[in-house]
Amino acid sequence: MNKQLFILGLSLAIAASATGQEGGGKPMPEKLRNDRARGIVLPKSDTHYQQTKDYVEEEPDADYLHASEAAHEAFRDIKFSIRIHWGVYAMQGIEASWPLLGMDNAAKQAYQQLYKTFNPVGFDAEEWMAFFKRCGMQAFAFTSKHHDGFSMFHTKTRVRQRANYLNPPEQVIEPCDLAYSIEETPFKRDIVKELCDAAHRNGIKVNLYYSHPDWYDADFRPYVNHPLTIDAARKSTDFGPGSFSPDRILTPDPTPEESARMAARHREQLRELLTNYGKIDMVCLDMWLGRYIWPETRKTIKMMRQLQPDVMIRARGIGNYGDYYQPEEFVPQGVENTNMPWMSICLLGNIFAYDPVAEHYKGTPWVVRHLVDCVAKGGSFMVCIGPDANGKFHPEAVRQLEETGRWLAINGEGIYDTRAREVWQSDSLWFTQSKDGKRVYAFTEKLPDGQLTVKSVEPDPHSEIHLLGYKKPLEWTYRDGALTIHLPAALRKEANRPCKHIYTFRIYQHNLP
Repeated sequence: MNKQLFILGLSLAIAASATGQEGGGKPMPEKLRNDRARGIVLPKSDTHYQQTKDYVEEEPDADYLHASEAAHEAFRDIKFSIRIHWGVYAMQGIEASWPLLGMDNAAKQAYQQLYKTFNPVGFDAEEWMAFFKRCGMQAFAFTSKHHDGFSMFHTKTRVRQRANYLNPPEQVIEPCDLAYSIEETPFKRDIVKELCDAAHRNGIKVNLYYSHPDWYDADFRPYVNHPLTIDAARKSTDFGPGSFSPDRILTPDPTPEESARMAARHREQLRELLTNYGKIDMVCLDMWLGRYIWPETRKTIKMMRQLQPDVMIRARGIGNYGDYYQPEEFVPQGVENTNMPWMSICLLGNIFAYDPVAEHYKGTPWVVRHLVDCVAKGGSFMVCIGPDANGKFHPEAVRQLEETGRWLAINGEGIYDTRAREVWQSDSLWFTQSKDGKRVYAFTEKLPDGQLTVKSVEPDPHSEIHLLGYKKPLEWTYRDGALTIHLPAALRKEANRPCKHIYTFRIYQHNLP
């Protein structure tokens, strides 16, 4: 592939084919601000930064604005949220999208027909929001489109060619004309709209997940594990990892017109998500589209910022153009060395999608510990589950998360709207503090029989110390740099304790000169 001709042709074709307002216009002068001084940069160790750093510029364009400082502060106030993976894969009881890559051709073709019978009549957006509120969650993320390309929202965009895996390899790409979305199922209803409307009514923040790659639309080949590959991906990483593999089907290089159609559809779907569903607090981008498409992806990100200036955009695939990043299946070891806010996501079960095995769900103590650990380090925690094909969550997942909600009803004061301290952990204790620094919260997994020693907090000499959920103030002493909290005998009995799992102490901090 001639790279220069490819990029030139792509740019010309996109200019001719894209519809609606073009992204990339200069912002109004009064809105310019020095984002660089705010330190909104990805950690160099971040996996997804490493995947794109060779072509995504370290410094965003001078005309690009991140979400405002107020939006970033509002994001930092979100401490507990949930990611919902849901799509046609729920009909097969498998992980979201990824098993498609390992299927034989007949199974791949059958997978692409699942939408014709997808009919989740048990789905109730208000029921979901009531569940999230019982769990103490402040926000939810929902897979508007995952890697398999199926859109869970009404889209006016059209897929013009796809794979027919029953055809011989040289004829695997066939023309088509469909949205490949929920509107073409027996269910027909716009699930994203119903969720966004219900969230707005219930005061829950909205985070719409959107996958850059699309494994149904052949125009998106061969980017990031697409089942259709090209010879140029054999020797190049410019198309993303997994873009050339023995089980991929070799096809001709996409023409500039095909790549232009891909970039235009990608842009238009994100325009729809930020236009048709009211205020969107976050967009959770996933994966990336590689070096050749980056100039158009950058225009798309600028368009998103114009449509909703304060939407917080996940940094995957867009480098330092992002507003937040997301460690996946791990919690950072300590407070991160960047001002880019973060939200760790971990699976409650064994997969992102619906897990039917009750024993796989990790338990409320695991959820609470991860939540406290993330918040103490200055981040937030997102737990991930998926509903079944009928739109219902596993009873064990519901039980564990509702129990977390009951823990938060007692201990949430030390979680919500807090910030990290310089000393966030010491002597098996975690710490958070109120935004004004006046209150420190100390968390412990084990409530001692007699006294608790805290070495990094000097209490206000005239203040009371409380165990959250326990009505009476606790006796305490402070000498030689150590705070000793004396626990009454009543608390030695588990039945008298206000909660389980982790206990929280509120300490008013002495205002040092």
